[in-house]
Amino acid sequence: KKMDSIEPVQYGRTRNYVNGAVSYLSPYISRGVISTHQVLKSVFKKGYKISEIESFIKELCWRDYFQRVGQLKDLNTEIRQIQPAITNYQIPSQIINASTGITGVDIAIKQLYKNGYMHNHCRMYTASLVCNIAKSHWYHPAQWMYYYLLDGDWASNSCSWQWVAGANSSKRYYSNQENINKYTLTKQSATFLDASYEVIETMEIPVQLKTTEKIIFEVDLPFSTVTQINTELPTFIYNYYNLDPIWHQGEPGNRILLLEPDLFSNYPVSKQCIHFILALSKNIPGIQIYRGSYNEFVT
Repeated sequence: KKMDSIEPVQYGRTRNYVNGAVSYLSPYISRGVISTHQVLKSVFKKGYKISEIESFIKELCWRDYFQRVGQLKDLNTEIRQIQPAITNYQIPSQIINASTGITGVDIAIKQLYKNGYMHNHCRMYTASLVCNIAKSHWYHPAQWMYYYLLDGDWASNSCSWQWVAGANSSKRYYSNQENINKYTLTKQSATFLDASYEVIETMEIPVQLKTTEKIIFEVDLPFSTVTQINTELPTFIYNYYNLDPIWHQGEPGNRILLLEPDLFSNYPVSKQCIHFILALSKNIPGIQIYRGSYNEFVT
């Protein structure tokens, strides 16, 4: 139903606005319930030409491209170059508390906490504030955002934060108050971002962003529910990135949702994200949960 409701032409025209015609499909793509290929086929069935929906197709391509980058690069380190002008490896407290004073950003952060969603433009605004205005290194703040996003995709998240911070691009991304007002539908003035780009790029760290801290991310994994394995049947392993209910659909087999503590220790996610995947897993008949490593499971 969500794929059928996509309006790709309107998406291209309005996607930068917080009330634009975005698809809200990314949580299901990131969790492997549907694929970018399925989405593209669904759109093409409606008769659209590539030239009409180029912006929409590009976003699908970027998602796949980031996955390919993650196959070749260590996305926990700088992809192209060291992030310039770093003063700390933490995250501004005002970002965590949604109290930066930039209304469009603060609303977006509160929404992230509430429902695991943040509009893509707001992600860029937030990353720019953190990395280029507060001069924090991108990695820990990227962890913070990934922790809460239902569509958390470490490849996309890491590459995008590095792009904003100038570690995966030729220049850093900045946005001023006028731009934020336009796309978040706010009407602020007299903020530390209410200035020209030339001024913003050379400003000192505003007092609103000077206090920084390190977050300890907690992960609450459910206990195993495996009660029976039929060794005469194949075993299909699902995980945080693969919850496709039609994968090997109709084939007899053991179906296991593998939750590896080491993975979530390195890439922690919120309780809301765990609840989301558990809800999605209920679409897979007979699935059982195994909390532990793959090697432990197969032995």
